[in-house]
Amino acid sequence: MEVALAHPALKAFMCGSLSGTCSTLLFQPLDLVKTRLQTLQNNMHPGAPKVGMITVFFNVIRTEKLLGLWKGVSPSFMRCIPGVGIYFSTFYSLKQHFFQDRSPNAGEAVLLGAGARCVAGVAMLPITVIKTRFESGRYNYISVAGALRSMCQNEGPRALYSGLTATLLRDAPFSGIYVMFYSQAKKALPQEISSSSFVPLVNFGCGVVAGILASLATQPADVIKTHMQVSPALYPKTSDAVRHVYTKHGLSGFFRGAVPRSLRRTLMAAMAWTVYEQLMARMGLKS
Repeated sequence: MEVALAHPALKAFMCGSLSGTCSTLLFQPLDLVKTRLQTLQNNMHPGAPKVGMITVFFNVIRTEKLLGLWKGVSPSFMRCIPGVGIYFSTFYSLKQHFFQDRSPNAGEAVLLGAGARCVAGVAMLPITVIKTRFESGRYNYISVAGALRSMCQNEGPRALYSGLTATLLRDAPFSGIYVMFYSQAKKALPQEISSSSFVPLVNFGCGVVAGILASLATQPADVIKTHMQVSPALYPKTSDAVRHVYTKHGLSGFFRGAVPRSLRRTLMAAMAWTVYEQLMARMGLKS
């Protein structure tokens, strides 16, 4: 009864949080492998053989056991459960305010997705930084609270917002491009398909296509963000991280970890949107 009486934006927050929980738990190993690949390139000597996703995957299992693939899942939950909720509630509120009587066009969809992601990204950045450090394997943090305390004492509160520019350069375009492709793909579907019982599957398929395109477009910003958050002392500015990656690894260095990240971001976003839209429909709200 209380859920039924809740404000629509709160319902959107709850639906988003639930969808974020499901997708985070399933795809955390891919995020860990992506972070390890990106931080591993700093320790590689010139001419050393390249290490791929599969090698890192099995190396983690061998040295840290199977559960090692879920290292960093606690900060991931702390970031994604409220973070996805904030994103979807902001997205819903903006859409209801500006586009109550019509659907946004392609350009407006980009701004809508990017705006909602900026709000969620800034709000959850400290947890994102801690999550990245957990996954890198370079820090011996025992808990999220311990990591928070250690960073504030040793590096100052500013460290919690390291990589802010790179994070927004990655997340805002990703979300904007994703929402644009996702909404346009759904519009292009024939009416008989979009009103059939296969709607969740169709939505998931549209989400996968949108996610691949958005992931590839924002991969360089993700590499820069990881470097800045794992080693803020070495890369205090975005330009420092860009210069380091390009000097040491060339253009290909900006696409390190692209496969696991594309897989994770694509599947996570597709699942999150599919679950969110189904839950919103069950609550009688237009997503």
